[in-house]
Amino acid sequence: MKLFYKLILIPGCFLLMQGCAVKQLAISKLGDTLAQSGSVYASDNDIELIGEALPFSLKTIEGLLAEVPEHEGLLLTAASGFTQYSYVYVEYEALEIEQTQPQKAQELRQRAKNLYLRGRTYALRAIELKQENFIAGLRQNPDTTLAVFSKQDIPALYWFSLSWVAAMAADTSDMDMVADLNLVEPIILRCLELDESFDQGALHTFMISYQGGRSPIQGGGAPKARLHFARAEELAGDTNVSPLVSLAESVSISEQNRLEFETLLNQALDFKVDAHLPTRLANLVAQRRARLLLSRTDSFFLEDFSDVN
Repeated sequence: MKLFYKLILIPGCFLLMQGCAVKQLAISKLGDTLAQSGSVYASDNDIELIGEALPFSLKTIEGLLAEVPEHEGLLLTAASGFTQYSYVYVEYEALEIEQTQPQKAQELRQRAKNLYLRGRTYALRAIELKQENFIAGLRQNPDTTLAVFSKQDIPALYWFSLSWVAAMAADTSDMDMVADLNLVEPIILRCLELDESFDQGALHTFMISYQGGRSPIQGGGAPKARLHFARAEELAGDTNVSPLVSLAESVSISEQNRLEFETLLNQALDFKVDAHLPTRLANLVAQRRARLLLSRTDSFFLEDFSDVN
């Protein structure tokens, strides 16, 4: 009798295993499709429509990752998705209302920080498919830790760095996190070494804000930010206005260069977003931020009394 049950159970087990394998394959294939669907969003012309669609898409991706936790494409899509959603919708809303509703703005920045950190977690999971204990390795020996990565790993390293720095910026009172800011630079420098043209100069655009937000004593400063701006402009060509907005916000204000600030932002606003569809949404987002910044020009610059008698 026991042998009979075994003969029944064994085929059933094989069928169950086969069913699980088919399910995993199906989920993996769906994950591949979702991970490659970014161009549909990138070319859209409606910022709010994308904002309404993204939460469902992100939760769908998280559900799939529960089944295939090492799917690199899904991990990268989650990392970039949560980071961009936080920047474009949550943190931007905080910026919009900070002058009239400071408490609500602070709550939104805390939410933005949490979403950035969620994105960073997914990017870190993608990185640690190749290099375990990545952050500990960065602290101990960044050169050795980063040497194992190749050009194909740049997206994971980029989104990890971007989400991490964005979380720090959203909550500068979190000194334990801010203390790790210096760990980001070797990551981006390694990416630049592997392929500085990644995503039409996105690494250089990142470094405009990163270096512009640090003092020369910290290893940053406006001159370094301007070098990255020049290279970002060369690599982006006439396709992306983000470098213009980044320089205006990160350098022109700190240098109190009002003329440059207004010139850069107006140049961004003059750009015809339909001229390059793959970056249309990103350019619309940058133009929206440019308009808000321009509306607050007077609050960023000290009044010039040099002509007053």
